[in-house]
Amino acid sequence: MNGLPEGYSVRPATLEDGDAIVSFLNAYYRRMIGRDIGTADQLTAQLRMPGIDLAEDTRLVFSPAGDLVALADALHFAPHVMVQSQGTVACDHQGKGIGTALLGWVEARAQKALELAPPEARVTLMQSLDDREAAASELLKGNGFTECRHFFRMLIEMDERPAAAQWPDGVTVSALDVDADLEAAYRASRDAFKDHWGHVDTPFEEGMERIRHRVENDPDFDPTLRFIAREADEIVAICNASPNDGGDASTGYIETLGVRRPWRRRGLALALLLHTFGVLYDRGIPNVALHVDAASLTGATRLYEKAGMKVDELNHALEKELRAGVDLSTQRLEP
Repeated sequence: MNGLPEGYSVRPATLEDGDAIVSFLNAYYRRMIGRDIGTADQLTAQLRMPGIDLAEDTRLVFSPAGDLVALADALHFAPHVMVQSQGTVACDHQGKGIGTALLGWVEARAQKALELAPPEARVTLMQSLDDREAAASELLKGNGFTECRHFFRMLIEMDERPAAAQWPDGVTVSALDVDADLEAAYRASRDAFKDHWGHVDTPFEEGMERIRHRVENDPDFDPTLRFIAREADEIVAICNASPNDGGDASTGYIETLGVRRPWRRRGLALALLLHTFGVLYDRGIPNVALHVDAASLTGATRLYEKAGMKVDELNHALEKELRAGVDLSTQRLEP
């Protein structure tokens, strides 16, 4: 990789780097946003995710003293129309050209997606930044990226148990039974999230492989915090939660909340949200966080505000078009 300062070195990440990577990222984000973002066990599970090739998809940069001071990745899954990248440089090592060198590597690596995506498809390179990452934002915008979407981290701090969920007639809720429900719950989630901005349909079996990997490897995968709403025998909505947020045991995290289109506007999303809040509160977890599209196509921000959540952080999604073409991602709600 060209452009690194003298004495700095670069190599791909390995599974053995988990502790060092988490320590680096947590130190960076503690300084940037005031909190940790993960644990070594969580990261190791992510590094083992099917479809990720550490040797090809990741880079770590070390200082002359041997300290990890920067990292980047460039990941894409079928149909390969959106490359998700991350690039982070320790604050004390910024301004030396490391970020520019890593971005050059990311863009070169992202070219692989052009070989794999459908020939008529638009292909983009994406990166998300916290609103406070001004230097990274300037670097990306100076290299052809533009802000395309904004996301909120929303938070509720519960002083008392939330109101009981009010379920529509005929709807029941239960925790996930991994053996009996996993595939059907994933199908329902895919159906619900096809109406979310940026959603791209992936091959079903590849998606299920990644779900099974999480079940078997994610230390925070708790089926008793993954809730399924049914009408008769059909899954109509889902809510998936984690017992901590980046290792913070006082804050639960809602990964996904989705209602399939025919069952919307009946209060299901609010009921699932309040039910999840209540279960977490009863476990001694008084705070709950999630991330949401600030201009959600389904009006999710209004739902979360109604449930008592408030905006806690602002993130920006930036994109660079690698190839023009037909956009296979959801951009608006179709009737």
